[in-house]
Amino acid sequence: MTAHSIEGKTVIIAGGAKNLGGLIARDLAGHGAKAIAIHYNSAASEAAAEETVAAVKAAGARAAAFQADLTTAGAVEKLFADAVAAFGRPDIAINTVGKVLKKPILDISEAEYDEMSAVNAKSAFFFLKEAGRHLNDDGAIVTLVTSLLGAFTPFYASYAGTKAPVEHFTRAAAKEFGERGISVNAIGPGPMDTPFFYGQESPEAQAYHKSAAALSKFSKTGLTDIEDIVPYVRFLVSEGWWMTGQTILVNGGYTTK
Repeated sequence: MTAHSIEGKTVIIAGGAKNLGGLIARDLAGHGAKAIAIHYNSAASEAAAEETVAAVKAAGARAAAFQADLTTAGAVEKLFADAVAAFGRPDIAINTVGKVLKKPILDISEAEYDEMSAVNAKSAFFFLKEAGRHLNDDGAIVTLVTSLLGAFTPFYASYAGTKAPVEHFTRAAAKEFGERGISVNAIGPGPMDTPFFYGQESPEAQAYHKSAAALSKFSKTGLTDIEDIVPYVRFLVSEGWWMTGQTILVNGGYTTK
């Protein structure tokens, strides 16, 4: 096992049951990860989590699924404690958790704002905290954010606005954990071809997003395909270790900063 290889590493993935998180789990197992702790949020994702566990095991890695609502610090602490008890201290921590709300500011309730903040910002903060506490030296942390951090657009204030703090969490954690050789980065995909996208967008908005990126016509769907994000995650947790404290927009030319 080398410091900047996936081979023989232990991984924890928040939101690892399906979609992008599930594909990342499968990919890292295929690249030699030793064990992968797969978090899922609720019973609705349990079957998908078990399918991912089975796929990871079939690729030769150990795996187990862990259910938790990560909007409290205690739940994040328990997730890491349970994962460490099962597989030992992780080398790689990846957080794909997020919630989208497309709504005008004037229509957003306090309860909706609080939920968006808890899912997108609070859970990310405490995931970084526990990753920094539990990761082995020379580890890597990646958080998924959104390319809307580079957009000038209405209706996503509560989504992009509660993902935005993760940029500074990432920079601060990179400085604080760097003396242990731990890199910390964030990846901001463009609109992704997952159920989370289609549930928020009208047919007209879908058509716009499918044509908005510079490389849209070369994508299977016009959107960011989850398969196009996985190599960047893999790179950042292995050979890309020298990059740290960065937010990288991976979106085919959808937005830029």
